Amino acid sequence: MPFCVIKSRTIKIFLAMLAVVILLCISFEGGACAQVWFGSSSRLVPIYRVDTEEKQVAISFDAAWGADKTQEIIDILAEYNASATFFLVGFWVDKYPEMVKAIDDAGLEIGTHSNTHPDMAKLDKATIRSELETSMSKIKDITGKDITVFRPPYGSYNNTLLNVCSDLGLKAIQWDVDSLDWKGLSAGEVTDRVMQKTQNGSIILMHNNADNVCDSLRLTLDWLTKKGYKVTSVGELIYSDNYTIDANGEQHQN
Repeated sequence: MPFCVIKSRTIKIFLAMLAVVILLCISFEGGACAQVWFGSSSRLVPIYRVDTEEKQVAISFDAAWGADKTQEIIDILAEYNASATFFLVGFWVDKYPEMVKAIDDAGLEIGTHSNTHPDMAKLDKATIRSELETSMSKIKDITGKDITVFRPPYGSYNNTLLNVCSDLGLKAIQWDVDSLDWKGLSAGEVTDRVMQKTQNGSIILMHNNADNVCDSLRLTLDWLTKKGYKVTSVGELIYSDNYTIDANGEQHQN
């Protein structure tokens, strides 16, 4: 009899753990984020990287201040037959519409990085929606294309923000490889960071006006190419539907 009691408790513990695992994998199919449950509350999670067996990664550039290096970035990407995603802030679009057009004309993806670059986790729902819709409208007025990806300024997010993203058809995108180029690192230091952290399905974060971004991009692309990686935009890398996102932000195809 004692053996049966122990076995029954073991089974109950196992079933409880299994239920937790299942809940951790729940997502809204085709939505912007995964829903992960912790007890009676839930936390929404954006995409940090993609689970894939293909040697494919995405490079992304956040653009908020300055544009003098952007055309050279476009040229370097073309030289290596690589794509990328530019996350643009609305006031950057206002100031550099010709660069927005140049990015689009080069066949590169454009996403929104908000309109005024606030910490959007501190905003109410209406203000968040205005930030996103305003920036999306500014970009579409120039490119004629709908916006499907969004990167939160400072990487800061909460459930309210990600729910609004889902409502607007936006996939919220983070990163798993931070180049830290904005800190003024040398091109070699930036490339070393990318080399150490990149794996299949990585999303690499860079900035369009970092001090050494052009030199570091060339070194990074040279290394990625020699390693056999295909360098794409975020939109090309991520799954558009029928997916789940785990608690660590890794997107999985169902």
